[in-house]
Amino acid sequence: MKLLFKQRLFSWFDSYDIYDENGKTVYTVEGKLSWGHLLEIHDALGLHVGTVKEEVFSLLPRFALYIQDRKIGKIEKELTFFKPSFTLDCNGWSVKGDILEWDYQVAAPGGRLVMQASKEVWNWTDTYTLSIEREEDALLCLMIVLAIDAAKCSRGNG
Repeated sequence: MKLLFKQRLFSWFDSYDIYDENGKTVYTVEGKLSWGHLLEIHDALGLHVGTVKEEVFSLLPRFALYIQDRKIGKIEKELTFFKPSFTLDCNGWSVKGDILEWDYQVAAPGGRLVMQASKEVWNWTDTYTLSIEREEDALLCLMIVLAIDAAKCSRGNG
């Protein structure tokens, strides 16, 4: 499954549209007024399905991940000098990024590829392509990319 994650150009808070391979809207993401990033995810029918919420009282960017109102895990930026690194506490998955912070891979225990995310460079807004191996992982994969993108914005180089 492929998803295109595209930030809206004109919005007060972070807002995104997420499309499938056929250009059909699968999710919308609306930023809300909050201390730190608060991103609410809605399905194509407008139903709230998930939330990415920054935990502001931490040294490095850290985000709680919720499916509906149930916390399912968190992702936290690690202190590194060359290659971006995140600790993901959810499903036993791990995240690896490239040195330019444009491409990420998420793997399950045992090394099974869950998702590859690539940032498209020549766009006015943040745009990512997500290649997700299993459709049932799409929402969680989207939340991981939203958190990584928000962490970059928190550092001022998003």
